[in-house]
Amino acid sequence: MAKKTKKQIEKDEQLYHLITLVAGDFSLQEVLDKLAEAVVKIAGVKACSIRLLDENAGELEMRSTYGLSQEYQNKGVVSKNDPVIKAAFAGQAVVLDDMRVDGRVKYKEATIKEGLVSQLTVAMQFRSKAIGVLRLYSPEPVRFDEDDIALARAVASQCAVAITNAKLYAEAIEGSRIAEQMRLAGIIQRRMIPLKAPLIPGLDIGAVYIPCFDVGGDFYDFFPLNDTCLALAIADVMGKGIPAAMMMSLFRGVVRAYTRGEQEQNKIGNIVKKINRMACDECTGGEFVTLFYAAIDVQRMNITYCNCGHEPAVLIRNGKIIELDKGGLVLGVDPHADYEIGNIELKDKDCLMFYTDGLIDAADFEGCFWGRERLLETALRFNSGSAEQIAKNVLTYRRRFVGLAKQIDDTSIVVVKVDRTASPKGGS
Repeated sequence: MAKKTKKQIEKDEQLYHLITLVAGDFSLQEVLDKLAEAVVKIAGVKACSIRLLDENAGELEMRSTYGLSQEYQNKGVVSKNDPVIKAAFAGQAVVLDDMRVDGRVKYKEATIKEGLVSQLTVAMQFRSKAIGVLRLYSPEPVRFDEDDIALARAVASQCAVAITNAKLYAEAIEGSRIAEQMRLAGIIQRRMIPLKAPLIPGLDIGAVYIPCFDVGGDFYDFFPLNDTCLALAIADVMGKGIPAAMMMSLFRGVVRAYTRGEQEQNKIGNIVKKINRMACDECTGGEFVTLFYAAIDVQRMNITYCNCGHEPAVLIRNGKIIELDKGGLVLGVDPHADYEIGNIELKDKDCLMFYTDGLIDAADFEGCFWGRERLLETALRFNSGSAEQIAKNVLTYRRRFVGLAKQIDDTSIVVVKVDRTASPKGGS
């Protein structure tokens, strides 16, 4: 693997700090202003703008800028029907190599007067819904490349979280202050957990998340790398309540940003090392994060994975259990830690199960844990069902065991079945 240049390492470090801005003690406007300034300096461009969608007016309101004149900011209305905005809202990173001659540019005279030539536009999305756009500008033609796009997407993701958090928080202050804040924090966190898995031909996916309190430190997420390859992450932040939830939110954004920057199955080692360095910067006082990261390729029929101190995922095949235990230390302890990458060939009808320790650490009134052995027995018993049925049956049998005993940890479980003859299904 090629050694990184000093410039690349510095850029990675700047990105780590940029992503942590959302978790700081700043107002929404301060966060947006700091993000706009940071992305300009990291990307080495002239200016940045952040616009939010006004659903009622169908227009995008300028919310924050860096490096743009007041005159340019007030140049005119930007509609959600603008071709560049529509393309960005559809998920594209839209690059205009020369705004002076591009037919999609509405305000050419203002653009020329401002000294802007090329432009990059990406959408800010929350729960797959576009809420605005982030734009970068340069006085040079053909300025933006894939690295700039990855950076812009990472910043746009953080803007979306900051904006949505602020909106939900503002709605909460009317009620009981602390209780309402906790409730809304839980709502925000659960919205970060995918309601449904992406549809990948040949995969049947079921997933369930059960928080123990209003907020917690578990999360899982899916990242389609292409039409036949799916990356999956499941993690557990040490701790409970608001601190764990805040770290989880930050950690989720980092995982998403680095996955988008390394969209190949064989890049898992790079992703894990970057995430670990970030975790080492942010975790203090004995904090750490466990992570299981995997990429499943149905065309190549294999799974590449890394287990970072997490509960080992299991592969169920013909009534037998195969543990996926290759990896290394928990994240946030040693910035120089090495991680072993595992690779296993898959077969049709294989069943993969990923989970957090809250699933097996559930205890009954006598303090007896449900345990991994009972989990595997239940999974084997219902292995012929769909992925969603397996997940629900596992939770049903655990519930029967623990009864009404109060639990102290979140529970997450993701089941993936390989079925190349079936239509893709997404779990809930």
